Amino acid sequence: MQRRSRGINAGLILLLSQIFHVGINNIPPVTLATLALNIWFFLNPLKSLYSSCLSVEKCYQQNDWQRLLLSPFHHADDWHLYFNMASMLWKGINLEKRLGSRWFVCVITTFSILTGVVYLLLQFAVAEFMDEPDFKRSCAVGFSGVLFALKVLNNHYCPGGFVNVLGFPVPNRFACWVELVAIHLCSPGTSFAGHLAGILVGLMYTQGPLKKIMEACAGIFSSNAGYPGQQYYFNSSGSSGYQDYYPYGSPGHSEEAPRNYDAYTAGLSEEEQLERALRASLWDRGRNLTLFSYFKTFLMW
Repeated sequence: MQRRSRGINAGLILLLSQIFHVGINNIPPVTLATLALNIWFFLNPLKSLYSSCLSVEKCYQQNDWQRLLLSPFHHADDWHLYFNMASMLWKGINLEKRLGSRWFVCVITTFSILTGVVYLLLQFAVAEFMDEPDFKRSCAVGFSGVLFALKVLNNHYCPGGFVNVLGFPVPNRFACWVELVAIHLCSPGTSFAGHLAGILVGLMYTQGPLKKIMEACAGIFSSNAGYPGQQYYFNSSGSSGYQDYYPYGSPGHSEEAPRNYDAYTAGLSEEEQLERALRASLWDRGRNLTLFSYFKTFLMW
């Protein structure tokens, strides 16, 4: 885990530029609130990174469980914040429109806490199995574990699609696993356990009992199995002009989800979307700026 760099927060400026470029009116409320909360904690952290990061030693052995709530919303630096929140922007627009704001709140809250719990269990299990206590001291911070869980959920709703991972087309159902490996081949210092924890939580929701447990706990939703939620009709203010991409819905799926929010993706992979976001926000078409050069910052520290 690295400390925040001092000076101009270029990543934060770029993130704000991208949010306004998309248009605040085009961002559903829970997604917008999540972005705002992460930005707020970056500018006004409740605790230092060392005091908010997540580890077995700090949480279990020192009984500091508040880190489960703090760690997802703290970021190591402005670029870490930018790439996580730019990814959250696209996923939030897609998923909140499909699920509805009330259920999306439940999803974000549950995924944030449960990803941390699964991360601790993974680190503890590896430390015990390999007899390496250093795994219990490994400290992680950031929202990318939650983003991997949301990625699983997003891919679940478009099972027939493809995404590009480092230039190779990958079916959506395998995309999370390929991206997990690709990230850690390109940037070995990232938290493999943190990202894996997110994937496992996403699978617990889409393939396991987590969704039914959440339904039981939030009884007001139990009569609406599909959770289409309230619909949003975004105006065109701040539209990025991207074309339709995500093929939402699957064979036999009765939910007829609105598709106008898909107009942001242009058939691009997530990495390509972020690259275009960088260029559009900077209004600099001549620069050859690629996402890969900053890829190592899109991680859970």
